[in-house]
Amino acid sequence: MSHTAHIPSHRKPRQRASTTALRAGVAGGVLSTIAVAGAAGPAQAEPVTQTIEMPTITEGLSTAVAASAQATQQVAHDLETQAQQDAAAAKAAKTAKKAKAEAVRKAEAEKKAEAAAKAKAEAEAEAEAAERASRTAERTTLSASSGSSGSSGSSASASTTSYSSSATGSAASVVAFAKAQVGDAYVSGGTGPNSWDCSGLVQAAFRSVGVDLPRVSQSQSTAGTQVSLSNLQPGDILYWGGAGSAYHVAVYVGGGQFVGAQNSGTGVVQASLDYDPPSGAVRVL
Repeated sequence: MSHTAHIPSHRKPRQRASTTALRAGVAGGVLSTIAVAGAAGPAQAEPVTQTIEMPTITEGLSTAVAASAQATQQVAHDLETQAQQDAAAAKAAKTAKKAKAEAVRKAEAEKKAEAAAKAKAEAEAEAEAAERASRTAERTTLSASSGSSGSSGSSASASTTSYSSSATGSAASVVAFAKAQVGDAYVSGGTGPNSWDCSGLVQAAFRSVGVDLPRVSQSQSTAGTQVSLSNLQPGDILYWGGAGSAYHVAVYVGGGQFVGAQNSGTGVVQASLDYDPPSGAVRVL
């Protein structure tokens, strides 16, 4: 046995670790509470009564805000003005486009109308030329027949039989003018003084006494009062074809004869009504 077996130990017995940690936590909590209470105590005992003035940071802020608002309004105004200008420009462009389309349409319509009028005039001229050619052929046949039968010693297309005209006043002047042109050339569209077409000669004869007649045969055939071929008077206008659609006119000079610009082969002649019987007559004087 050891010689120290009966000697009591002088060391304190060991405490458990858990007991030590618990005591340390309690002590720390108490100290924290005391520290907090100590810090809060003086604040409650001595309340702060001093007012600290903060520096003013809005000096000029209102000016900046106002300037910003004004700039925003200006931008909005500019945008609205631009939008209005764009809308006006678009409307003007649309109107111009529509006007251009309308102008093109009208130009095309006028062009078509002109072409139609030209075609109609050409057709009428061809029809009139064909009618005159037919009449010329008939007259040639009639002249040949008259010459072969010996019933006439001269061509009917140039008859100059003398007679006493009963025409007086303006009618006499018309007759005298027409007879004075016998022998002149026939030219389509001719209005004198040395070449004529049928309506040009009639118009000039009446103009010599101050009467203005239409230029074409169709209109001259309805320029006066319709009269019967059995009741003709010197100065009456004879027409061939229908009233309003006549293709030839001449002046009745009395004695059963007329003066007219017949065709390019005969020119202006004085001839008998039997040579080329007219369709009707109108009286102007």
